[in-house]
Amino acid sequence: MRKLFSIVLAVVCSAHVYAADAPQPAPNVTPSPSLPRAAAEGYLASGAAPSSASLVPPPPAEGSAAMARDEEANRNILGLNGSPRWEMAARDAVLTFPTVAQTFSCALNLPISQEQTPKLMTLLRKTLLDAGRATGEAKRLYQRARPFMANGKPTCTPTSEEGLRRDGSYPSGHTSIGWAFGLVLSEVAPEQANAVLARGRAFGQSRMVCNVHWQSDVEQGQMVGAAVVARLHAEPAFRADVAAAQAEVAALRAKGEKSADACDVESQVLKTAK
Repeated sequence: MRKLFSIVLAVVCSAHVYAADAPQPAPNVTPSPSLPRAAAEGYLASGAAPSSASLVPPPPAEGSAAMARDEEANRNILGLNGSPRWEMAARDAVLTFPTVAQTFSCALNLPISQEQTPKLMTLLRKTLLDAGRATGEAKRLYQRARPFMANGKPTCTPTSEEGLRRDGSYPSGHTSIGWAFGLVLSEVAPEQANAVLARGRAFGQSRMVCNVHWQSDVEQGQMVGAAVVARLHAEPAFRADVAAAQAEVAALRAKGEKSADACDVESQVLKTAK
């Protein structure tokens, strides 16, 4: 998980776009001049995040009914290779800003950018760090092999495969982040709760579509993401940033702003492999 956390930390500090989990050099921890210093940190102090090793059960054992369920789900979803849903899954693999935040623009039905929603961007950057690194204990403990290592089929991020082979599959860090985003955004914009939660779920499911995570990895990633958000509510800085983002979103709604993305297309694609 040290590698995953390095990637997550580099995401908020670098202007380069890359797929999460790819092997990266040690990141420069100095934020971009356009970002506040706090953007390089999460809300939780070291050791304050929920323990994923305590929260999630061991991954399914080889030959078990639970493993057979994972294998069946993987076989069923491999048929999406090359489809629009596969392409969306490849985009969902990228955790750089503003890309990862803008992933939720249609669900929020608002433009998301450093210019128009700086408070929301700060909230999501810091949440990403906490939710991403919280999966570390369980990843290190179990070191589960990923689906593409077992089935020999391609992934939607082939340049990341070497690094993925060295990084535990269980639980899914991307899913923890996506579900945490869905939960936080449902609080920021409760009128869009159903849409942002559905997009957060799909964000995690994209890891199955990509052939880089098993279904149980994704399910337990949601558990970790939910636990992180629950813990974040004990942090005054988090609560203050949620309130600031709520006001920012309300102001944009009052001005009649709406997402400019191709949301009808996204909606149709997301109907695949629910």
